[in-house]
Amino acid sequence: MALVLTAAAGLITGLVLPRGPVATAQSVTMLMICVLVGAATGVLTASRWSMLVAPLTFLAAFELARAPADGPTVDGVHLQSIYGVMAFLAGRGFDALVMLFPLAVGALWGAAAGRRLARRDQPGRRTAGRCVRMGAAVVASGLVLVLAAALLRPATTAPITGADGAALPESVAELVTVPVGGHEQSLMIRGADHDNPVLLFLEGGPGGTALGAMRASGQALEQDFVVAVWDQRGTGKSLPALEPTATLTVEQMIQDTLEVTDYLRERFGQEKIYLLGSSWGTTLGVLAAQRAPEKFHAFIGSGQMVDQQETDRRMYAETLAWAQRSGNTDFAQRLRDNGPPPYTDVLAYPDALSTNPEYRDFPHGEDYDPASAYPASLFVPEYTLTEQVRAMGGIIDTFAVLYPKLQDIDFRRDVPVLQVPVFVVEGAYESPGRSELAVEWFDDLEAADKELVVFPNSGHTPHLDEPGRFHDFMISTVLARTAGSD
Repeated sequence: MALVLTAAAGLITGLVLPRGPVATAQSVTMLMICVLVGAATGVLTASRWSMLVAPLTFLAAFELARAPADGPTVDGVHLQSIYGVMAFLAGRGFDALVMLFPLAVGALWGAAAGRRLARRDQPGRRTAGRCVRMGAAVVASGLVLVLAAALLRPATTAPITGADGAALPESVAELVTVPVGGHEQSLMIRGADHDNPVLLFLEGGPGGTALGAMRASGQALEQDFVVAVWDQRGTGKSLPALEPTATLTVEQMIQDTLEVTDYLRERFGQEKIYLLGSSWGTTLGVLAAQRAPEKFHAFIGSGQMVDQQETDRRMYAETLAWAQRSGNTDFAQRLRDNGPPPYTDVLAYPDALSTNPEYRDFPHGEDYDPASAYPASLFVPEYTLTEQVRAMGGIIDTFAVLYPKLQDIDFRRDVPVLQVPVFVVEGAYESPGRSELAVEWFDDLEAADKELVVFPNSGHTPHLDEPGRFHDFMISTVLARTAGSD
């Protein structure tokens, strides 16, 4: 009966939550269920072995039921790379924390109760072993309670205040969840004056979440814009919307972007808004602006992408050249073994695109805040504990779904004209595999107005690398040349 109970719990969980609990309510619910299932198992067996048997049985049934799910956090374990380790910890590691650990603790207490009911323990005897076991049970139970309290911590965003510390009466500072494309998706909306122009920010990835990054480096923008940072489907606070992955396509993402745009236009009573993209967000932003130019004052690209597949091949060559130049022969051989992109194994991409230190080691602006970079950007109150941990897994799983669908995009061919003003911000330390294509596309682009600038102390994310300079550009150039475009 104990085996049937724990196996059934694992099977049902795997069917209902194939990626494990990815939202706060799911995490807390599963913690409570697993404590109860563990306790029932312990009572039925009256054996401390249930602490081991119950979690293993649950895990086996859970993995069997969710076998059809696809993605690095639910596929095989790949601990040979940092991204494989990250996928394991944000996936199965978190599953173990909120399900298997409470299950074992519940089984411990259930076994003690079962032994008393079966009269295997004598209530009056206090042996050293029993005292140690009781102490361990109390400590483990305390850890479960601490975990539950941490999981229940709500996400909040601080008010925008004036010099006196009081919230500005016309300001907006909130986390909202709205239906987008048939899924509940989240935004952080912040601005000193709700009548200011609205700026929709699209994070990169695919799979990235920027609430923490924009809290660290976007505060100046909040004084002149209502800044809406959208957690796209399958990212950050919107991770539960990842499934079904078959409907997560580039076309659906464009439709979702326009739906979020309409929500903001209606809510703030503005005919047009500004659209700012970073990395993959520039791809999505260009496609949305091309589809519905009448909804946007302008498009701003920070770290502009143009042709994903060609960029990947060039960055692979750059990284291989760096590895050979620096004498990193083992890494150079691994790159040669992988070959140039595209890859069927998405965990091969970080070697080519993220390992080269030249993409990170450069003199950032004086106002650069390291808290705007992963993983530090996740440790902000705008995320719950579940969202903080699962966000890293979401980056990998959502990337695995969407990235292969970007391989045929080439703006030099597909987007020769945009009927909105276009402003591209590049970093002097950007990878040539990205910047050269951005310049090539921009030079031939026909647009209502356009300008490309290069920030001297920036890489792929100028809006974070030099936030003050970026804010000045948004005011002195973008707003100055587009104000009144309604």
